[in-house]
Amino acid sequence: MLNLLDYSDCPPRAIGKTCDGTPPDPGGKVFENANNVNIPDAGAAITSDIIVSGVTGNAPAALKVDVDVKHTYRGDVVLDLVAPDGSAYRLKNSSTSDSADNIIATYTVNASTEVANGTWKLRAQDTYRSDTGYIDSWKLTF
Repeated sequence: MLNLLDYSDCPPRAIGKTCDGTPPDPGGKVFENANNVNIPDAGAAITSDIIVSGVTGNAPAALKVDVDVKHTYRGDVVLDLVAPDGSAYRLKNSSTSDSADNIIATYTVNASTEVANGTWKLRAQDTYRSDTGYIDSWKLTF
């Protein structure tokens, strides 16, 4: 039997919002780092950390990684997610043909072999000269 939900008593609202106007529960624990970290121009890779705690077992097979990287030539940037044990998962390769600004994206990583709790890192490296940027924020949704 199919049960339909009746929202006729809800006031008008934006798409994607609940009846009271708030966003719906994302369905997982969210950990975020909103501290800016500069990415050196054509320099060494840098990292931004998120400490995950209170999650039982391993990370999910569909770990959601949201990134907000400000950069004047996003094709210069390589991004990796680094698990607590040091395993790296490539999120984005560099591309000389991608001259747009900024990386605002969501990546899905199969991290099911990784213990969830510990320090996760977003590693960024600028691979070409002349353009600069920084990690603005990033988050993990378990």
